[in-house]
Amino acid sequence: MASDLSKYRNIGIFAHVDAGKTTTTERILKLTGKIHKSGEVHDGESTMDFMDQEAERGITIQSAATTCEWKGHRLNVIDTPGHVDFTIEVYRSLKVLDGGIGVFCGSGGVEPQSETNWRYANDSEVSRLIYVNKLDRIGADFFRVVKQVEDVLAATPLVMVLPIGIEDEFTGVVDLLTRKAWIWKDDKSAEDYTIEEPPADMADAIEEWREKLIETAVEQDDDLMGKYLDGEEPSIEDLKRCIRKGTLQLDFFPTYCGSSFKNKGMQLVLDAVVDYLPDPTEVDPQPEVDLEGNETGKHAIVDIKGPLRALAFKIMDDRFGALTFVRIYSGELKKGDTILNTFTGKTERVGRMVEMHANDRNELDYAQAGDIIAIVGMKDVQTGHTLCDPKNPATLEPMVFPDPVISIAIAPKDKAAAEKMGIALGKMIKEDPSFRVETDEDSGETIMKGMGELHLDIKVDILKRTHNVDVIVGEPQVAYRETITKKIEDSYTHKKQSGGSGQFGRIDYIIEPGEPGSGYQFESSVTGGSVPREYWPAVDAGFKKMMGRGVLAGFPLLDVKVNLFDGAFHAVDSSAMAFEIAAMGAFRQTIPKAGPQLLEPIMKVDVFCPDDNVGDVIGDLNRRRGMIKSQDAGATGVRIKAEVPLSEMFGYIGSLRTMTSGRGQFSMEFLHYLPCPRNVSDEVIKQVKEREAAAKK
Repeated sequence: MASDLSKYRNIGIFAHVDAGKTTTTERILKLTGKIHKSGEVHDGESTMDFMDQEAERGITIQSAATTCEWKGHRLNVIDTPGHVDFTIEVYRSLKVLDGGIGVFCGSGGVEPQSETNWRYANDSEVSRLIYVNKLDRIGADFFRVVKQVEDVLAATPLVMVLPIGIEDEFTGVVDLLTRKAWIWKDDKSAEDYTIEEPPADMADAIEEWREKLIETAVEQDDDLMGKYLDGEEPSIEDLKRCIRKGTLQLDFFPTYCGSSFKNKGMQLVLDAVVDYLPDPTEVDPQPEVDLEGNETGKHAIVDIKGPLRALAFKIMDDRFGALTFVRIYSGELKKGDTILNTFTGKTERVGRMVEMHANDRNELDYAQAGDIIAIVGMKDVQTGHTLCDPKNPATLEPMVFPDPVISIAIAPKDKAAAEKMGIALGKMIKEDPSFRVETDEDSGETIMKGMGELHLDIKVDILKRTHNVDVIVGEPQVAYRETITKKIEDSYTHKKQSGGSGQFGRIDYIIEPGEPGSGYQFESSVTGGSVPREYWPAVDAGFKKMMGRGVLAGFPLLDVKVNLFDGAFHAVDSSAMAFEIAAMGAFRQTIPKAGPQLLEPIMKVDVFCPDDNVGDVIGDLNRRRGMIKSQDAGATGVRIKAEVPLSEMFGYIGSLRTMTSGRGQFSMEFLHYLPCPRNVSDEVIKQVKEREAAAKK
């Protein structure tokens, strides 16, 4: 049953928005015999983009995984999105890939998002080929893009083919290894080509680039290098072996060109996937960790005979039910097997396994190490969970997802929408780990939290379109907190003694600011039994209950320390309940006297911009109350690190793109809470009061 792993290639295709990676995937599927009529993205008909949002926006939001064959090798292809708010998709695809194809636009070149994706791929140590697409476009220039790869990505492109003609004149490519020209007769069919001698006027360029190619390749083998320096040219087999070795070590990236849309140049890229990208056994195995997340020193070696180790890297909901995309690292998986999810500690039975082809599927009975498959109907599995053999459990290094930084309130338009909304949001949370939903206790509003404004826009869109839920969307909100600034000693008595059993409790206490990051702390220094020990937890519980809602604007309180040092009780009328109520009254009485203060989330912001725009970007960050921490000049521009209040960062991507003509990019993550300036604090409190007044009406 088992297949030969050396014939497997798990590859991803990643690039900037509009570099043409979905069209490229389409062409790969067509050439490998998977689809008969290829769809066009610009007609909204591609096979891989099967969500409405994808066909309409012409962008790939969800990565889809597809299996196909080329020259006796099995390719698992993952199409990833290029848009900045979905880099989480790129990141999690890279985690399960062994190799990749970076697609660049022949006229657009290396764009900022390609830099981010390239950086992710470097971090994940994924071997890549480079494919310069759209050479039929006006303004296309293969050699300019090759130079940008060197300058902007600080990578070494190994040029394997040269284009014949450019823009409208682009007819094919010269393979530098064989010195043969591949010429396509027309734009309609990728299969209709001839291999012939290259145009005479290209002879010098071919020799020049071929020499560069050989010089770079033979550096991988000292013997060959010695022979080459003595004038002996290496065989094509030897060269291919060296190119493969250098590609696997990320020393260089074999570089191809073509036009996916015009069906030219794709075969050579597919041959290169087989010749130069790693099979599953040639990639560093995944480290295993224990339940606390510490590395155990063991690895999930890619081996069919090993214990089952698989990683769920994507959950998708489609018309057939919930699909869990899984990369199997070691062992085998059969239909009907029971597997353990180490995150939840629960076992589940594998009912149906399928191999995906865009949004069609083939049923499977068996899958093995190296496979990427989908399991139908898993209950509690989420992205990043490890599935393994219950008799031999282990956890693979999980994926790390950043916390959301922006939230919007949504409300269903009517009762029918309310029921559907809950179910739809449940499915969406499973699909996207960077998306969270919670309910605001006071207003009862549903709050969606995500990685950026576009991220949440798309979520609202999916609610409306995919799940037919009509919602009303509020303004983006910041998560503020409150604290106190003064130490206050105070006393509070709760008594209700009018017939029947009474209630009595008196507490004497000190409330003071705690250390930053300490949260809420309670201690009791009562001696001599003035408040019996069994009532201390009730006092603690009373204060703790109140910490969720501060006195300024109702935000949770941070960093407050309470010390109970004295009090009084009544032998009959005192109870735990009476002391809890006393603590709640004490909170209301004392916190307003303790100098309450509003805190705001400060974000660690990392901006990347071209040299020419540094002044504008820094000036703009200063206007946003930002503190510039550092600026480092790189090969491709300047990285500015700053700390900026989240409230000032709304709409930032728009401003940054305007200032840098679309070349700037940024990422931000939560750093800590700091006190708000007075004017900001007053404005926030005023808005909260207005919202509450409006809600009461």
